[in-house]
Amino acid sequence: MNIKIVKVSDKGQIAIPQEIRKNLGIGKGDEIILIQDSGKVLIEKASNLAKKLEDDFKDVKKLTELSLKEVWDNKEDDIWEEYLK
Repeated sequence: MNIKIVKVSDKGQIAIPQEIRKNLGIGKGDEIILIQDSGKVLIEKASNLAKKLEDDFKDVKKLTELSLKEVWDNKEDDIWEEYLK
């Protein structure tokens, strides 16, 4: 765990210490996300969060695709195709 103290400017800005930026791979122009919860603020590099969410939802995507396949491959519903002609 790396703990640093920073000051907030008049404009509400803070500087992320160089050591922390280096450890997290944050560079000039990178986007970061601030998440406030229960009096705490989490700072996360946007690209890291996107990857984590992708990993978290990969099973949901797979299950959704399987569910849709079951719906579309349902022979009982083939009768509707006759009405669409």
